[in-house]
Amino acid sequence: QHLSSMRAPRSRAPRGGGSSGPARRAVNLTELLQSSVGDEEPAARRRRPPQEGTVLLFPGQGSQFMGMGRGLLRYPNVRDMFRVAEKVLGYDLLSLCLQGPQAELDRTLHCQPAVFLASLAAVEKLHHHQPSVIENCVAAAGFSVGEFAALVFAGALDYTEALYAVKVRAEAMQKASEAVPSGMLSVIGRRESNYNFACLEAREHCKSLGIENPVCEVSNYLFPDSRVIAGHLQALEFLQENSRKYYFKRTKMLPVSGAFHTRLMEPATEPLAEVLKSIKIQKPFICVYSNVDSKKYKHSKHIQHLLVKQLVSPVKWEQTMHTIYERQQGVEFPYTYEVGPGKQLGAILRNCNLKAWKLYKHIDVSEDEEAEEM
Repeated sequence: QHLSSMRAPRSRAPRGGGSSGPARRAVNLTELLQSSVGDEEPAARRRRPPQEGTVLLFPGQGSQFMGMGRGLLRYPNVRDMFRVAEKVLGYDLLSLCLQGPQAELDRTLHCQPAVFLASLAAVEKLHHHQPSVIENCVAAAGFSVGEFAALVFAGALDYTEALYAVKVRAEAMQKASEAVPSGMLSVIGRRESNYNFACLEAREHCKSLGIENPVCEVSNYLFPDSRVIAGHLQALEFLQENSRKYYFKRTKMLPVSGAFHTRLMEPATEPLAEVLKSIKIQKPFICVYSNVDSKKYKHSKHIQHLLVKQLVSPVKWEQTMHTIYERQQGVEFPYTYEVGPGKQLGAILRNCNLKAWKLYKHIDVSEDEEAEEM
């Protein structure tokens, strides 16, 4: 069955999203997951040695690059996934991924579907080379839009419906970001950095410029002493100019169009909420962790609610890494696979938990796969 049919077989027959032919012969990853970590065998789940369980991490916006996906086209289902995407999105995502232009691929409304699809295509590659990684997967997490890919992988969302939700989300976020001159500032701080105080003073500075209800707040928790602060451009410029006062070691503006994961994204919440009400959401087969509170999703309403809240809430990635990898001394760490473009989540994991990172691998989405060791 096609990845677009990643629907739990328990409730109703999977819908194909236009797939047929050779894709039907591929193993359905959801069924695979269900058979290995399904509800009917919780005891077997508990008995699995920790080093045998695997964790999949799905990247977010900003990891995209021109040429991504080229190395994945020979794997089952991937071309079908791109065909379905062309119908859902109304444009040729494959040619945008392979040929660009980069400026178009980088636009919020294009790069979110692109990263979503490339990540699930990387899962197909991983499944082709190492099916046991999929069978033994016990947890998944995705950064921002990556959370949608993690939920499709875990059987909570149908591929085609999730792609449509990502399309609506990306378009709404693009529109919201164009309404106010805003952005995101990556900050490497020190132990004595006070991010909240810095944001407060930046907001006061904006008020002195006549900006009403200025926004400046932490929007991503990445790893110890690393944050992304988002809000009005004037606030971010103020922080860059006064970085020494706040003990910031390094600041860098990110190449994004708006203040994602702050209340400036409020206009994007209603379109996403509406589309999520219209699609079927199921409880995931494996643990999937929410960006909003770094806890496991419990049920479908919980997923529906938090995916909307995520737009205006900080991404608690550092906290999620601690939740997933926290264990007693002597207990071994799971193998971790970053599926999708870039290695940013691996770099963050290294800074959060060096021991866990030592068992990290990246599943490449470019064409240089012959030289790559799986």
